[in-house]
Amino acid sequence: MIFVHDAGRLCNNILQYGHLYAWGREHGRPTMSMRFSYKYQYFRICHTRYHHFLCYVLAKYAARWGLITTVRFDRPDEDTGQQERTMLTRRLVMATGWYARWYDLFLKYKHEIISLFAFDDWVKTSPDRLLAAMPADDLKLGLHVRRGDYRTWHGGRYFYDDEQYIAQVRSFLALHPDRHVQLVVCGNDPTLDASRYRRQLPAVDIHFPQGTPVEDLYLLSRCDYLLGAPSTFTLVASMYRDVPLCWITDASAPVTEASFKRFDYLFRHIL
Repeated sequence: MIFVHDAGRLCNNILQYGHLYAWGREHGRPTMSMRFSYKYQYFRICHTRYHHFLCYVLAKYAARWGLITTVRFDRPDEDTGQQERTMLTRRLVMATGWYARWYDLFLKYKHEIISLFAFDDWVKTSPDRLLAAMPADDLKLGLHVRRGDYRTWHGGRYFYDDEQYIAQVRSFLALHPDRHVQLVVCGNDPTLDASRYRRQLPAVDIHFPQGTPVEDLYLLSRCDYLLGAPSTFTLVASMYRDVPLCWITDASAPVTEASFKRFDYLFRHIL
């Protein structure tokens, strides 16, 4: 059994576990996510064997007391041969670190990973109500306004104000002049100025669902296009239905059709 000591927040955890799940699946080793055993109780994986609080506690303290071996994936581009040999030969292993990455195996088992992280029904109730009220022929654009920690992450390079996000939406609208757009705005900034978006984008139906993070994740996964600063949140949202995603790396550059990429490409280019 490989116990996965997950790194970071919700979507980082999904991707990190996905890599280790895929590696274990390829080599006949069962895996268990520590984080999805007690914290993020939103997905099918949380109701599967070993994913419960008791198993989490036993694994946590066994690793802390040195009763099971811990392997670390803490450096990018390192040779992981020794860690992989340990995971193959030890009956119980704790695996930790953001750089546990096997891209080809992840893609091989992507549909299984998506199935494991299928949303619980209660998560979908409010977002589905909003989606059902939208005309079926309208184009749904999900905009993720990521601020908060982005003020300092990478020196604030991807910290954009409302005017910059609105300009990016206008670029998207210019690509689809014959379609009516439903704009779904999710994010982590409680001071976001909703009136500014409505005032400057009068031809668009704009929705600010103000749901929980997992409800926002599900709602974004149901959009036709996704737009936002580079983040694993939009990346995972795109994974579920292979939704085209544009990461805004230069807010002064207009959005083009070529700006939108698919999950299989973008997840190899996580910052």
